Amino acid sequence: MIESGPVRAFKQLVSVVVFVLACGCAAPVDPVSEPSVPTGPPGPAEPIVPELTADTAGRFAALALACVQKEYPNKISHVLSSPDDVKGPRELTPAFYGCFDWHSSVHGHWLLARLARTFPTAPFAADALTALETNITPEHITAEVTYVNGAGRESFERPYGLAWLLQLAAELREWQSPEATRLSTALAPLEAAVVDRLNAWLPKLAYPIREGEHAQTAFAFGLILDYARANDPALADVVAGKVREFHLNDRDCPMGYEPSGQDFVSPCLGEADVMRRVLPPAEFATWLTGLLPRLPATATDAWLPIGVVTDKSDGKLAHLDGLNLSRAWMLEGIASGLPGDDPRRLALLAAARTHATSGLEAVTGEHYEGGHWLGSFATYLTTRRGLRP
Repeated sequence: MIESGPVRAFKQLVSVVVFVLACGCAAPVDPVSEPSVPTGPPGPAEPIVPELTADTAGRFAALALACVQKEYPNKISHVLSSPDDVKGPRELTPAFYGCFDWHSSVHGHWLLARLARTFPTAPFAADALTALETNITPEHITAEVTYVNGAGRESFERPYGLAWLLQLAAELREWQSPEATRLSTALAPLEAAVVDRLNAWLPKLAYPIREGEHAQTAFAFGLILDYARANDPALADVVAGKVREFHLNDRDCPMGYEPSGQDFVSPCLGEADVMRRVLPPAEFATWLTGLLPRLPATATDAWLPIGVVTDKSDGKLAHLDGLNLSRAWMLEGIASGLPGDDPRRLALLAAARTHATSGLEAVTGEHYEGGHWLGSFATYLTTRRGLRP
């Protein structure tokens, strides 16, 4: 039988479609989206992102270097007690005045410390150290302590910004170099003030805060625990006790209600990620069954769709790019807390990889609304900061 021209063309089109579907071909990855993330579910012990390269670390560092000394635009959370309190960000908090807000400045400095410590000979490392040494001085930190301890500021940056400040303190202390030691010594008074603030607040906190933004306690408690277990065992005991008090009896967390329209951390996954820090694997596995009873036991990511940003120039809507990054590291963290043979690890890691892919592709710096902070979340994910060695 002789085929007509249209029939042959149709068959050729079908063969091309079948080939593309069979080989899993995809469009080339834009260089700004590096590091590229493999497709498909990872194995039980396989990282969800490739090893971070110095080039990609340099791209993340450039985002922080562009903002840690950029005073405006700025969103300050500032209580005015008198006309004398009407001042600019650099006057109020001379160490952490950049990157749009105080907490983003703090974790921007953490990013620089983390990456300069990880890649000490990379081209960006000298600039990162210079920025750290310029901003974190004894004089600037004295002013920061005065500000934090000012009247009416008891809830300033509590708990999110305070938790990141302790992460910065931990990073500098672990980075064993003369420069880092000087920075750690300079930061120490503010570190002590933050610990005092948390010790005063935690005993009075009667309930967890379960939202998907800065006030969430589960996410902050994870950062604080990781700091305190190496630096302040008494604080670690207090936080671990609160985690158990708040969450040990939680059941059937409504993952179907997530995400809210401007979340950047997941309430349900944040809770599970902090609980894996305080429960041994077998106990954590049983607890997780109660919290997420519908978590699949197969290598699928369909149970947790990624968050979709409809306008990356809108600072609140762009939070969802950060949600994809934080979900990725939380999912990997939850998997790490389970026994090695728990089949749910496959679903957790498959979803982690999908979220990492989407989140890392968003770290471009195209819009300052995301560029001033997403690099910190990308660095936390790709350096696997929240996982135990």
